[in-house]
Amino acid sequence: MSDDVDVASVQEEAYRAAALNRRHASLPSVGQCYSCGEPVKGRLRFCDTDCRDDWEKDEVARRINGRPE
Repeated sequence: MSDDVDVASVQEEAYRAAALNRRHASLPSVGQCYSCGEPVKGRLRFCDTDCRDDWEKDEVARRINGRPE
């Protein structure tokens, strides 16, 4: 039984990662971090992985709560 749960968990995580990657691809590069507003160079959307992770958590919460972006 735990094997089925483990497989389902891995699949869920993969689907979530793929969805977030698609979401990031649709974010236009605006020259500043989408999470904290710090300037970023080139086509970056976040200044570091912490800001990216924070933004993803907020995005998931917005979707769960039915709030617009």
